[in-house]
Amino acid sequence: MSTQINDLRTIAIPVRDQDKALEFYRNTLGFEVRLDGAFGDGRWLEVAAPGALTSIALLADPARAGVDTGIRLTTSSADSDHAHLLAAGVDVDAEVLRMGDFVPPMFTFRDVDGNTLVIVEVTDH
Repeated sequence: MSTQINDLRTIAIPVRDQDKALEFYRNTLGFEVRLDGAFGDGRWLEVAAPGALTSIALLADPARAGVDTGIRLTTSSADSDHAHLLAAGVDVDAEVLRMGDFVPPMFTFRDVDGNTLVIVEVTDH
């Protein structure tokens, strides 16, 4: 018998300052706030790309901030998003990575806490 798991809900990213992280994810990446409220002695803060099923929890954990998250975000245009983030002063790769016909264009960027994420171009065929 297998489990009844059928989706991925939330991924947590450690951040130093939730308000600064929120400003980046909302104003620079265009994410929306899904949850923002008291959680124990702290705050639970979730953001997501508009329409996305999976959210990112911006977890107050200064000691662990600055990790390679392993998160891959999708876009319809890696070139456009790369140019936008570069113009916004975000720490992004120098150029969009292109590795042939079977690997989609992609690039890596770092958020305000140095957490690494990747944006991958996905197109419907």
